[in-house]
Amino acid sequence: MSTSLNHIEFNTADGKKAKLADFSGNVLLVVNVASECGLTPQYEGLEKVHQKYESKGLRVLGFPANEFGAQEPGSNEQIQEFCRTQFGVKFPVFAKMVVKGEGQHPLYQQLTSLQPTAQQVPNGKLKSVLEEHGLLSGGPSDIMWNFEKFLISKEGKVIARFTPEMTPEDPVILKAIEMELAR
Repeated sequence: MSTSLNHIEFNTADGKKAKLADFSGNVLLVVNVASECGLTPQYEGLEKVHQKYESKGLRVLGFPANEFGAQEPGSNEQIQEFCRTQFGVKFPVFAKMVVKGEGQHPLYQQLTSLQPTAQQVPNGKLKSVLEEHGLLSGGPSDIMWNFEKFLISKEGKVIARFTPEMTPEDPVILKAIEMELAR
């Protein structure tokens, strides 16, 4: 696994330390998540993708973030309960972290540096809606909003990045996952 991502520590929801190296040998789908967002129903799709591909070596990893409209106000315990009861989430959802702006976690510094642009949904409207409401901030490589996704190979290389409005079950994402699992 790439050392640039391998040893960056982050917290589990119960306060233990973890790092991507703990998932070495698996394809990873890393997603910044939130409980009170219009895109929150993507938890359901993420869990379906997790269930479909877990036995083949995919791990979905959720990282709650509160930078986008304060849409993740809960404690780590509340977030875990919400994910479990509302969406039956079984994939790991870690402790809240800053994914954009001041105090950005080193994991997201590396992810956005290694993959500065996200694949867009054809005719996608999220970016223009965020701009229209004054909610789009930062530079072009910054995380746009909740539910942006990064696909990481078994070797720890960032393969792709997908905009928040590209759902987990989008054929583009599924094809990319299947290609990486087949390697």
